[in-house]
Amino acid sequence: MRQRCNQMISFLLIIVLLPCIITVFINGPSVMTSARLGNDYVKVKVNGNVKEVPLDTYCIGLLAKEIPIGYQKETIKAQAVLVRTSLYKKMTEEGKDVVFGEDFWSEKEMEKQWGGKFGENYEKLEDAWEETEGQVLTYNDKPIQGPFHRLSNGSTRDGKEVFGTDDYPYLKKKECPKDVEAKDAMQTFMLEKKTYEIVSNDSAGYVKEIKEDGKACTGEEFREKYGLASSCFTLQDYEGKVRVTTKGVGHGIGMSQYTAEQMAKEKKPYTEILSYFFEGSTMKEVAEIL
Repeated sequence: MRQRCNQMISFLLIIVLLPCIITVFINGPSVMTSARLGNDYVKVKVNGNVKEVPLDTYCIGLLAKEIPIGYQKETIKAQAVLVRTSLYKKMTEEGKDVVFGEDFWSEKEMEKQWGGKFGENYEKLEDAWEETEGQVLTYNDKPIQGPFHRLSNGSTRDGKEVFGTDDYPYLKKKECPKDVEAKDAMQTFMLEKKTYEIVSNDSAGYVKEIKEDGKACTGEEFREKYGLASSCFTLQDYEGKVRVTTKGVGHGIGMSQYTAEQMAKEKKPYTEILSYFFEGSTMKEVAEIL
């Protein structure tokens, strides 16, 4: 009886394992893989340590930090494509083991910022990410450099003028007339009295070079040094100090989020928004460029 029982167990084991044995014989042994070894996870520097973070979590965290949550979904979808494009551009240039910077919001930070609206807002960003799944902007079959800023001075800047190279033909000067109507279109800052001289501006009116007590620097370097809203600015002596009046918010290159929002309110789809700001670019799937 025991022998008969053992024979039955052996027979059942053969029936269960036979397909696996045949598969291994034909295809060779399989290798166990983890999603962490693919593009589903990215390496991110968090508090000085490198951690693996789910790609979607990281990118939604970038969206949360980079664009006002109250904006239209089409605006956020345009931003989502730029986030994905930037990520895969860095991956294709530096390899899939590249470490990204600590420039995203964790869910804990989102909860802190949004309070009771966390679930609703997160779902909005998640939807925008999923509805543009796999889409990146390209030029000559390569991911573009897709800069963006909160608000221009009334037009964006020309890439060749800013970077001094023909490498960014899709970054053209684009009119954004409604940007000048925005709440933060003009701001003032006070600086200590020094000798300042604006040496040159680009065609959009942004400062290219300025001298401070005879020492030259770019308009962007000056903006970052003093925490100015924009590198489009004028200077005026005022009560023993220097008053700086800025126009716009950010560097003025690429997509103006404010104008993108106005286009979205006019029922323009995110694809049209991106085509406007990145002239001659083409939308492609990630699988086509990797």
